[in-house]
Amino acid sequence: MAGEPGSRNDDLRLAESLRAGDVIALTEVYDAYAPFLFDYCHGLLRDRVEAAGALRNCVISAREHVGRLGEPDRLRGWLYAIARKECMRRRESPNRHLGQEAPEADDDLSAEQLARREERRLLAHSALAALSGRQREAIDLSVRHELDEVDLSGVFGIPLEETLELVERSRAGLDAAIHAALIAQNHWKDCPSVSALTESWPLAPQTAASLVRHVASCPVCAELETPPLPADRLLSVLPIAAIPADLRLDVLTAATAEDRAGNRRAIAAWTEPFDEYGWPLPYDATPARAKDRGTGGRRRGPIIGAAAAAVAAVVVLAGAMTAFGGEGEPDAAGTPSSASTGSGGGSGDPSVPAEPMPTDPSPSASPTSSSPSPSKSPSKTPSPSKTPSEATTSRQPSSPPTTQAPPRPGHLTVNGCDMGHDGSCTVTVTAVGGPVNWRVTGTSGELRAGGSGHLAAGQSSGVTVRRTNGTCWWPQDGSVSFSPGGSASVGYC
Repeated sequence: MAGEPGSRNDDLRLAESLRAGDVIALTEVYDAYAPFLFDYCHGLLRDRVEAAGALRNCVISAREHVGRLGEPDRLRGWLYAIARKECMRRRESPNRHLGQEAPEADDDLSAEQLARREERRLLAHSALAALSGRQREAIDLSVRHELDEVDLSGVFGIPLEETLELVERSRAGLDAAIHAALIAQNHWKDCPSVSALTESWPLAPQTAASLVRHVASCPVCAELETPPLPADRLLSVLPIAAIPADLRLDVLTAATAEDRAGNRRAIAAWTEPFDEYGWPLPYDATPARAKDRGTGGRRRGPIIGAAAAAVAAVVVLAGAMTAFGGEGEPDAAGTPSSASTGSGGGSGDPSVPAEPMPTDPSPSASPTSSSPSPSKSPSKTPSPSKTPSEATTSRQPSSPPTTQAPPRPGHLTVNGCDMGHDGSCTVTVTAVGGPVNWRVTGTSGELRAGGSGHLAAGQSSGVTVRRTNGTCWWPQDGSVSFSPGGSASVGYC
């Protein structure tokens, strides 16, 4: 199992201490929750570098925004909501780091135990493959990370009623998938259709879904018995991504160092906006949609009354999992990965609502967002020329000449960048609403940038940002400040 969460009293105590600015409380939060949050982030991002960066930003944002949390005894679930939003933001990045999955957390098992575990893992992967990405993520959060349905409602950003239905459907789907996978493993010779479907093992998603449908309707399979196998026993063998030992110092330093305060403000802005309960609204890469949505995107209803009654109606499935969904369509059932193959990942939410990018004086965009294109005026079709007679009859008395007012100055918007392991990237500055004279006024972090210029309304220009550090170990964040007002976040390592 991925986690052994503390009590509500622990969450309440830690949240209140964080609100009071207690640095020791921040280390307690890291030690209590970071290993499980890292495993969850790794499941969504499938890369240890990205997962480390997401965890760091989650801790920073939590410290900056903890005063918003209306239910401090739900600190742990709130941390998962922040972590998920950060992971969804990183998944949008064209410069996203890929290909370095985390090793599996060590287990002191004998060779025979390892062989049995591997056999059970193949069965678990075959069962999980039949579920959608969102169902797998819901099972992971409710079972392995032990979040209740109220927490899941906040993490996914959906009403409580939908959350209860999602958990119930996921549980029922997993039970059916485990039964079908056991038939495929133990009785494949007894049914020609099962034999034809299970030529390879573990099962691919399409095959697993077809097998579940077949078993549900096949009279031969209906007579076959399978041994009782609780979901928690099956899924507990799945791998857990090991958190890097040296990540603790990096995260706590980034969250507390005095010279990185500006950087923390920029990171915290990416978590906005929040709903009426103080939970971050789900990530949305389209600012206009988020602006139209306001803060009413997630209505959980009264927490204590309705939630307690509804939660009591659902039996939470116990288990573990490694894959949430594919890299493309988040709700499509992707092939589960192993944990060295990772804790797998994808968002299972096809309609993940999104956040508007922070506006000045906060960074205007995340470091992973793309640069804005200069706005273009719509082309106009020239009106046909008037004939001399038309010109004569339509001529009006001439009005006195007017002095044209000087153009109103505009404001500057900036779009950050992420250089990953490269040595530089380009921040984009754009004049909006009028001309702008701009210049770089400073940087934070191990970055170097400079430049100035004049932009007409709608024009954009690029500023090259270079890192000054040596070897890259973990993702870091800095910023470039501009005049007039503006700060662009820059990711680097």
